[in-house]
Amino acid sequence: MLTRRTFLGAAAALTAGAATACSGTTGDPRPTPTRSSTALPPPTTTATTEPGPPDWAGLAARLPGGLHLPGQPGYDAARRVYNPLFDGRRPAAVARCTRDEDVQACVEVAAGSRIPIAARSGGHSYAGYSNPDGALVVDLNPLSGVEVAPDGTAVVGAGTRLIDVYAGLAAAGRALPAGSCPTVGVAGLTLGGGIGVLARKYGLTCDRLVSARIVTAGGEVATVSQAQDPDLFWALRGGGGGNVGIVTSFTFATEPAPELTVFSLRFGVGADQVLGAWQNWVADLPDELWTNCVLSAGSPPGVRIGGCFVGDETGCRRQLDRIGLTATSVLLSTRSYLDAMRYFGGCSTRDLAQCHPETEGGQLGRESFVASSRILDGPVDPAAVTGLLAGRTGLDLLLDSLGGAVSAVAPGDTAFPHRGALASAQIYANTAAGARAATDQVGEVRDGLGALAGAKGYVNYIDPAMPDWADAYYGQNLPRLREVASRYDPDGVFAFRQGLTAPDR
Repeated sequence: MLTRRTFLGAAAALTAGAATACSGTTGDPRPTPTRSSTALPPPTTTATTEPGPPDWAGLAARLPGGLHLPGQPGYDAARRVYNPLFDGRRPAAVARCTRDEDVQACVEVAAGSRIPIAARSGGHSYAGYSNPDGALVVDLNPLSGVEVAPDGTAVVGAGTRLIDVYAGLAAAGRALPAGSCPTVGVAGLTLGGGIGVLARKYGLTCDRLVSARIVTAGGEVATVSQAQDPDLFWALRGGGGGNVGIVTSFTFATEPAPELTVFSLRFGVGADQVLGAWQNWVADLPDELWTNCVLSAGSPPGVRIGGCFVGDETGCRRQLDRIGLTATSVLLSTRSYLDAMRYFGGCSTRDLAQCHPETEGGQLGRESFVASSRILDGPVDPAAVTGLLAGRTGLDLLLDSLGGAVSAVAPGDTAFPHRGALASAQIYANTAAGARAATDQVGEVRDGLGALAGAKGYVNYIDPAMPDWADAYYGQNLPRLREVASRYDPDGVFAFRQGLTAPDR
């Protein structure tokens, strides 16, 4: 079965498969007429009325897509997310939202009754924050679609899965830098930054954001941009999902779809030697080349290097020759943009319909895992890193190169703070030996790597046990983020455990 671990380590081996043709759009995500504002006035006063119980019948009558309540048919399926570890969660209700008005109605009910509210795009929150107990879950999956304008800008519905983003853009000859997992929703990825295989060339996903359609805590709908509500727009680019409102659609600046050469390398030397060489190599790469280094726990730890090059095989080989180690296995393949994205998502041998979750008629299953992260500002001691993995099982450390276009943006220009970093590090463990054992292992490696690399992390790999999580995820941007969040959500309508407004309800 294809697992998320396969997605994350897809560059380990090249597989055969051709791109599948599809239509130029995957739906119409344009906003429907609704109560909105041309200049969004943030709330300035806090609520004084006593909350009442949620009017579920009234809300259901306003939702064409339906409202799922405990004990009703469809509730168990509606509350399910990607990670089975969260199957025990029981939201108060799950609302399938097909329009901006639906999201507005949900926010009004949550604000009026003072119950938690959580937006869900793809359902991949590492901490299960898109499926919390007792909350009203706003399911954005029906708000799915890609529409590409003649100037290359693309309007993408907040519930669109990445496989559909890539297919819709590729059919129009366009590309967007984004993540690798096909079933991840575009909203969570973008709002947390959006590290992906084209980031060094084209930037983070949030760097391509032109504007966003958002429902705020006050129930207002607005399109925000650099010119319209710039503080809110700033916070949406890397400030984490669920903090300042619920985005219903994104408008992105795209690029002409490039030809990509993907590669996978293995070596006959120890993991520490490979990691050392990789760190030196990525510090001086052209923007066209992105690479990851995947270290697998064991005795001794294993290692592989993969990545992609924006260009042909000849140009790619020139860069690979600079690693300084002789590879025992070199696999290269030049692919179209869509085919390369399917490859990194582990979908090269599947058609587009099959690259969806099993719950939507596809072939991609769920996986139980625990994960965390660190950010590497520079090279770390390779022997010390591999020492953290020695003797463990079921755990990978995935290093994704940053730099290039990511570092061309100043740390304060968007909410994503890690602009000068060498790489992100994801610590990822399956739960074959039990969730407690996996959590302990991830925590030990996270803290050990933090001692080596520093106490930073990536909010899209959010970890409930991350020490000093707010500083780790947001760094120097934290004070401004908290000010924006408190200004636009003074009553904590969107508050959650690791949110930017206090969870005081």
